[in-house]
Amino acid sequence: MPDSNSIKILFNFFSDVLDDYATETLLAEVVNQEHGYYKLKSLPFYAPKIALDDTVWAEYKEAEGMLVYRKTVQHSGNSTIHVIILNGEYNADAIAAVFEKNGCSTEKLNNKYFAITVPAAIDYLRVKSKLDELEMAKIVDYVESCLSDKHQYKNIPLM
Repeated sequence: MPDSNSIKILFNFFSDVLDDYATETLLAEVVNQEHGYYKLKSLPFYAPKIALDDTVWAEYKEAEGMLVYRKTVQHSGNSTIHVIILNGEYNADAIAAVFEKNGCSTEKLNNKYFAITVPAAIDYLRVKSKLDELEMAKIVDYVESCLSDKHQYKNIPLM
């Protein structure tokens, strides 16, 4: 439930999944209204390259009747992972709980789809290892929608 300090920001982006332009509205709190700076307080379900607690610049656009995202001005160091459940024997609550126990936060869209925030202080390779395990078992598929500099890794070829 949004608090009284929450503001909505519209994100317009191209979706590779839909092969079309899409929009998403996220909640944020005011950082500096004069400069148009806001800190994201909801996890993106679709918008790429943004994460919880990123500070963004947004401007009010009359045509949309709301604030519209222009660019990220400060990255939080958090990462965003989008997860879809492939196996009907599992649901988003059960899978999300695995990541929550390891210090991540999650937000569920429905029983088949959720987003994970990997905080900057968390070792992403442990999270990725679990995601890869679930993917190999054909339980989930996932997309690293926004990997912070703190969570970058190099692919190591298998022998």
